[in-house]
Amino acid sequence: MDCFGIIPAASNLFLPSYIAVESLLKTLVTDGKTQSAQRDEFAYHESLVHPALLRSASMGYPPQTVFIGGGGELATAREVLRHKSVERCVMVDIDGEVVELCKEFLPEWGGETVTNDQRFELVIGDAYQWLMETEEKFDVIIMDISDPIEAGPGIMLYTKEFYEHAITRLNMPGGVFVTQAGTAESIPAPYQLQGSEDSACYGPINNTLRAVFDCALPYSTNIPSFGGDWGFVMAFQVPPGELGNELVIEKEWRFPPSTNVIDDLIENQIEGGAAKLGLYDGITHLSMFALTKALRQLLEKEERIMTRDNPVFMY
Repeated sequence: MDCFGIIPAASNLFLPSYIAVESLLKTLVTDGKTQSAQRDEFAYHESLVHPALLRSASMGYPPQTVFIGGGGELATAREVLRHKSVERCVMVDIDGEVVELCKEFLPEWGGETVTNDQRFELVIGDAYQWLMETEEKFDVIIMDISDPIEAGPGIMLYTKEFYEHAITRLNMPGGVFVTQAGTAESIPAPYQLQGSEDSACYGPINNTLRAVFDCALPYSTNIPSFGGDWGFVMAFQVPPGELGNELVIEKEWRFPPSTNVIDDLIENQIEGGAAKLGLYDGITHLSMFALTKALRQLLEKEERIMTRDNPVFMY
């Protein structure tokens, strides 16, 4: 691997960030962990963004306003801004140095095309504090944040208390919340299946969102540069008059009667339609929400809920 380092001028938040180049493909690494790789970043970002925005559109409320917590590579915003209905996208990231690094060296992720879009607003600051203090509401809230690690800045963004506040910042009906949720291996480690405490947080994140929202849908995508399957959880309230039908509504979104449901939404919502996406379509949607038996069993027996006083750390 040919590798060169680029260290942010001043950042007390992260260990040095750098771009690694292997076979002419670039990778963003922070805190010694791969954050995004040119080979497959589209798979992560399309998975995080489009199911949530299309869910909002499917309820008859094409998303106009979107909040992104984190997202320093700018690729999450890139995917949001593909949606023709979006009029405003606010991204709050805590590390401006990483954002500038990505603009300069990873323009394929979005770069100035994103930051120059009149619909886009970049705020360098604490996403937790910003969302707790704002009076603005959004059609979709996307959390593209660091994993819930004990030494990391993002643990409060996974707590029940935060989700209880986030739901008040969603426009209803039609509002959707989605977060990245860490590793979600299709074949969990043996100790996990035997009942030992899971070192991943996919289950607790799913449980915590389900304790706040009417519907919480876990799904996953294989991200080779992350070393396996990666989890996401989207959550929303049931439409007025539909209380009691949560399981039916969840199933209808996970497994629509035809792949054309998703494909038609893509064509209607996204500028340029399916040709602009590298991963997501109607068939891929089905695979994303069709978790393996072993992973479903792991989620079913998970009981932990993440709170301010009782956080769950990935490590």
